[in-house]
Amino acid sequence: MAASMKVRKDDMVKVISGKDRGKTGRVLRTEPARGRVYVEGIAIQKRHQRPTSLRDVQRAQEIGGVIEVEGPIHVSNVMLLDPKSGDPTRVGIKREGGRRVRVAKKSGTEVD
Repeated sequence: MAASMKVRKDDMVKVISGKDRGKTGRVLRTEPARGRVYVEGIAIQKRHQRPTSLRDVQRAQEIGGVIEVEGPIHVSNVMLLDPKSGDPTRVGIKREGGRRVRVAKKSGTEVD
């Protein structure tokens, strides 16, 4: 898998394939070793969780039942949104003064 992905946490991406094709969302977290990203509101999975009482919370309540969480999506199925136009774009790497900068291919603007 890709050791370094061109998509990072808090990037806005658009899903280009799969059941959530066409939707956009913010990247919650990345797993570079597996080549996966977790996008807000995309690839929702239902998890059944047993109620557990929270001791340190002010109001003692039990959290349980069916909980919806975001599932992983392969990084090849999402495209970064161009910060200038909001369209999906490929990402290039440019070196500026010794530092690595991500650049949107469509408009040429810096992503970082």
